Formats: sequence, structure tokens, C-alpha cells
Amino acid sequence: MILPALSNTPHKIVEAPFLQVVLFQPEIPSNTGNIARLCGAAELRLHLVHPLGFQVDDRHLKRAGLDYWSEVDIRHHQNFHCFLEQQVPEGRLLAFSSHAESLYTEAKPKKGDFLLFGQETCGLPQEILQAYPSYRVPLWGNVRSLNLATTVGIVSYHFLHELGRFKRH
Repeated sequence: MILPALSNTPHKIVEAPFLQVVLFQPEIPSNTGNIARLCGAAELRLHLVHPLGFQVDDRHLKRAGLDYWSEVDIRHHQNFHCFLEQQVPEGRLLAFSSHAESLYTEAKPKKGDFLLFGQETCGLPQEILQAYPSYRVPLWGNVRSLNLATTVGIVSYHFLHELGRFKRH
């Protein structure tokens, strides 16, 4: 089930977005805020799969300074199963994890694809990683992972470039 808007702030509707970003139970509001800004700037649809580790009502949005929230096409889903029932028939689901074997540059993005990213502390559940094509952003240094918002930005803009979104009209 798609949850009703949790904020009274009206939001933009992006018809036929090039890509759709899916955050599986995000925990850190500033990461989600940065990703929402990216989605607004790139005209990507953002899906938030509940439960969330924070609140997104008007009071919390105002306190966080998210004055661009109205520019984000955002959908809330009660859980992952509800998300799958409502959305995935529209496009493919590609998962991203620091534990995946394949690099994100090996993926062949298609318009309308869903880019699924996991929780900041533990990533995506193993059963999801096994059920969908999974990719990673390479790391060369001795760090566990990249910040979620950084990873979403790298993958999204690379895929938008691959899909020809950077061409001038």
C-alpha cells in the first residue's frame, strides 16, 4: 500500500522519470534529505520504504530546512512487499550494496529503472540481494563503505549520463 502523504506540503509529480530511487528503511534524516534534494534536482522519483528511522512531517521538515521538499516526487510505502506490489511492474529493480560482486558500471540502465539502496547501518537484507541484480561502487581505500547519499549520487548521475539525460536540447 502506498501511504498517504505524511506532510501537508504539496510535492511535484514527475511523469515517466528517467530513474527512480528507492530507500529501504532509511535511518538517518540528513542522508534522506540530501538524496531528496538530488532527486528534486535530477527529476527522479523517490520511494521511501517504511519503517523510517525518523519523521517526515511538516514540523520536522521545516526544522531540517528542507525548503525544496515540494520539488521532490516522493512516494511512501508501508513496507517492501507493498512497494513491490505497487511499483516494480513499471521497471526493473537494481540493488546496490558494498557486498555485491558486480560494479555499478557493469549495469545496463534502462529508463524507468528502480535503484534500491539499503539502510545506512546494515544495507539490504540478504534475501533482497539474492533476488535482484546487485551492484557496488568500488572502494580502494581501507573504509567499510561510502555514505548513502554519496553512493546514490554517484550511481544516479552515472546512469543518467548513460541514458542520455545530459544531452542538450
